[in-house]
Amino acid sequence: MKSFRKELWMNLPQRYGFVNITDEVASAVKESGIREGLVLVNAMHITASVFINDDEPGLHHDYDVWLEKLAPHAPIAQYAHNFTGEDNADAHMKRQIMGREVVVAITQGQLDFGPWEQIFYGEFDGQRRKRVLVKIIGE
Repeated sequence: MKSFRKELWMNLPQRYGFVNITDEVASAVKESGIREGLVLVNAMHITASVFINDDEPGLHHDYDVWLEKLAPHAPIAQYAHNFTGEDNADAHMKRQIMGREVVVAITQGQLDFGPWEQIFYGEFDGQRRKRVLVKIIGE
């Protein structure tokens, strides 16, 4: 069995947003030379997420609204975590909801998706550089 590792670097200028990283992950699969296997895509920061869903702007807007209702940013004093001098407790919770990682099958050298599926990086406390791990195993 072969393995391949690559890091993607993200730096969103805003605090919050979603980035479609499907093409970058597909490129890593091609670069790996692995034709049959699995790819793990993992947000390497505790206030960011990786998830799979549809690349539809209305859905992304709905996520924004829904996540803010579940874990509102303000007032920051509502969270004990923020008493440490941070203001990102909501980002930790949003990450927990949206997930840390995804695993996708690789079949004949391609990401093996269902209809409309795409891979996204979710940023909940941006404006600094963060990593996404792409780890591929197979043959």
